[in-house]
Amino acid sequence: MTPSDPTVQQIRERYARFARDEAPGRSALYADWAAGVASDPGAAGILARIPAAHRQPPLVFAVTRLLGAPERPYAEWTAWVRDHADDVVAECSRRSVQTNEPQRCAVLLPALSLIDGPVALLEVGASAGLCLYPDRYSCRYRTGDGLTTVDPSDGPSTVRLDCDVRGGTEVPMRMPRIVARFGIDLQPLDARDPADRRWLEGLVWPGEQGRVERVRAALDIAAADPPQLLAGDAADLLPEVAARVRRAAPDATLVVTTPGVLAHVPRAGRERIIAAAEREGRWITLDAPALHDAWHPAIDEASWPGGFALALDGEVLAAVDPLGGWIRWRTERRGRDAPTPR
Repeated sequence: MTPSDPTVQQIRERYARFARDEAPGRSALYADWAAGVASDPGAAGILARIPAAHRQPPLVFAVTRLLGAPERPYAEWTAWVRDHADDVVAECSRRSVQTNEPQRCAVLLPALSLIDGPVALLEVGASAGLCLYPDRYSCRYRTGDGLTTVDPSDGPSTVRLDCDVRGGTEVPMRMPRIVARFGIDLQPLDARDPADRRWLEGLVWPGEQGRVERVRAALDIAAADPPQLLAGDAADLLPEVAARVRRAAPDATLVVTTPGVLAHVPRAGRERIIAAAEREGRWITLDAPALHDAWHPAIDEASWPGGFALALDGEVLAAVDPLGGWIRWRTERRGRDAPTPR
């Protein structure tokens, strides 16, 4: 491909946007690599050989690290990529971003606090299922009045999630009683498999302090009590799997969760997943406000305080950090559950 090829230009623009808007504050190394690709038509031409759905910067960078690329400045990284171009293209083509961040459970837990009784969790885009264990992690909520800790019933966990509470509104915090854990993913990962564990750890961006250790500890919890993960397209499988969950836990409330996954689903499939989630049980989601129109009522983006929206059955409960680092609870709700702070 030539430097003026439209695909090459699109890749350079995408990597420039990543270097400018997404990597700063999270990974100086990824910012350097992305800026390099943005200014290097030759490197962008190599990435153009990867299918469009598999050439996102975090995926490409994680794959190169998995294959042995040096975590060094751009010139050294891109020299390695040129020498291993065929391997990079092949591996990226079969991989997908499966970031499985247990920290998100810190903002999922307040939504689960509004649902009474035993719960059967069904996560869409579950990866290795690390977001299916909110009752096995210790959550520490920092407020202006101090620190509130919510621990599992058997005591403090090896996984500790720290979350800032913004806005001065009390947030409901109590551990759910989860009696079944199911997940759907195009390529489920097994917390017991060393190769899958390496891939999940490699999806953590260099420079993100404490995140690899948190993922490892959560993988140990999942490995000790594995969820039931099914492979396939959730837009097709969700009703079938929901019925299976109800058979496994007939006395539990089925809760379908879509934490940060809908952005990776084409619009038609996204709408089908939302419709099925709302039909099959309670639905908890974590999404960018502009991603879909399933909010009740509609979100006023002009006044939105930033971050993603956390919603239960489409009703927006809070603005939250996309990875679960902070939460700003809404002062008024219209849903069928009233908040019950503990």
